[in-house]
Amino acid sequence: MKKSPFFVVLVLVLISCSQVDKEAQRIVDAAIAAHGGELFEKAQISFDFRERHYQIFKSSNRFEYSREFTDSTGFVRDVLNNDGFVRTVNNVEVALPEDRVSAFSNSVNSVAYFAFLPYGLNDAAVIKTYLGETEIAEKVYHLVQVTFKEEGGGEDYDDVFLYWFDNDSFQLDYMAYSYHTDGGGVRFRKAIHQHQVNGLILLDYENYKPKEKNTPIEEMESLFKSGELELLSEILLENVEVKY
Repeated sequence: MKKSPFFVVLVLVLISCSQVDKEAQRIVDAAIAAHGGELFEKAQISFDFRERHYQIFKSSNRFEYSREFTDSTGFVRDVLNNDGFVRTVNNVEVALPEDRVSAFSNSVNSVAYFAFLPYGLNDAAVIKTYLGETEIAEKVYHLVQVTFKEEGGGEDYDDVFLYWFDNDSFQLDYMAYSYHTDGGGVRFRKAIHQHQVNGLILLDYENYKPKEKNTPIEEMESLFKSGELELLSEILLENVEVKY
């Protein structure tokens, strides 16, 4: 019997739904709620990070990230949104080669992604997998792995992330990620400070690296516990403001 197009689509939807990791989804939903929940979708967040001023807005269907700084060329403003990337210098738009557009877009997007966590982990391109419970510093955590679909996952869709959510509060305390830009590598972050501003919780981190850049991401927890990771930098947000 010939199947109708509707039947085929329905089967594909059911297959897709069956592949959703319900426990991972439950934990991520709880974590987003613990950090501010629906407030993320209407918040305009601003902060200073490494001598640049950022403003971030992200909802389920629109986003706009901007950063401002002054260098030898003058006052620079970068804006990344649904329409693309634009750089202005002294309020005049600058034409950029594609590789610079890509590099600047990735830089702005990276800062926004980490600042907004765990919001964003329900984006359409995200694939979440629950890896069970684990223990760090005598506290129990839910461990969730995040990968990305190629479609909608951006240029870095093959990056892999691990998130450690507190078993009781569901707040994000640790994360690790492997990346392929700039030669690739793997990092481990420990949350060291919470900015609790107007109902949202944003995090500062210690940023660690392993001795070998090709270390599997799965080994980062044990290396952190044994003190074998090197403290590379601190990720500190300053002058944090949240407006609605």
